Parts: sequence; C-alpha cells; structure tokens
Amino acid sequence: MAKRIVIFASGSGTNAKNIIEYFKTSGQATVVQVLTNKKEAKVLDRCKALDIPGFVFDKEFLNEPKKMGQHLKQLTPDLIVLAGFLLKFPDYLIQVYPNKIINIHPALLPDYGGKGMYGMNVHQAVVANNESYSGITIHYVNEHYDDGGIIFQAKVRLSASDTAQDVAQKIYMLEQMHFPSTIESLLL
Repeated sequence: MAKRIVIFASGSGTNAKNIIEYFKTSGQATVVQVLTNKKEAKVLDRCKALDIPGFVFDKEFLNEPKKMGQHLKQLTPDLIVLAGFLLKFPDYLIQVYPNKIINIHPALLPDYGGKGMYGMNVHQAVVANNESYSGITIHYVNEHYDDGGIIFQAKVRLSASDTAQDVAQKIYMLEQMHFPSTIESLLL
C-alpha cells in the first residue's frame, strides 16, 4: 500500500511540485494534500494543475490541536514534509508525529539556520561571509528552528563572483535533485 505524504508550503511550491511529480510515477507514495498558510500562495495553483487537493489555514487553525490536529489525523500521513513552510511548526504536532516531520533548509546546518534564516536571507548571508560552499540540509523537525536531527546534506561549490541569486539557483538545483529521493528513502 502506498505511503501517504502531506506537504506544508508557504510560497511558490517548486519543491512541492517536484515531490508530487516524483511520487506520481514511483507508486511508493502519494501526496494526499498540500496545506498552506497563504491563500495567495502559488503552490495552490501548482496543486490544482497536478490534481492534488490544497488546503488553506491560518495561524490560529495551525496552533489549535482540535482543528489542525483533527485535520491531519483524518489525512493519516506517514510523513509530513515542510517544503518552504515559514511558520514555526507547533510542538503538539511534533509530539503526535515524532520523527515523521521533515524540513528542507537552503544551507548546510548548523550554519545559517534559526529564526529569520530562510530563502534569500540565507543566500545573502552566505555571500556576505564569502563562503566557499553552501548546500541543503534535510532534517527532522523539533521544537527549535532548524535544529532537528540531520537526515541528508548535499553541498555545492561557490565562486567568489556568485551573487545571492546565483547561490539560490545552485541550491534550487540541489533541492530538486535530492529532496524527493531522500523522502523516498525515509518511507522504505
């Protein structure tokens, strides 16, 4: 029986789209729903195009066990994937789904993690510090930002002339290459 994946996203949904497409052909798992805290998020358009139900909620709904807790219970996820989800995940859900919630971070943790370290903020910091490498970290979610156990990391060499936008493009390529297969390995 195929495993069930639930994705949380807040933005454009390129990682969500990649995961959905990967598992549509693998047969091992299926994305049963994509949840977002932004009603204007592009991820909803991507879900619609791929025939995956989207669900919009607000911060109050997320933090209310009787609301989000019940909603997720009905979806019976084997894995919850945060793919560009910008709100702090509530402790009560982490307790209900121990080692079943993962996140992708656009840097090599523990560097460039924590509150406020997302998207271009990360890439600008990497460039400002003249780093030779950056990368991605896929990790379990715990009660602290970007602090859960590391599942997988991949790195890419940076050049002195790379802008934050160049770094973002290199990280995007790593995410597209490694996120779905890492999810698949967790579901085996």
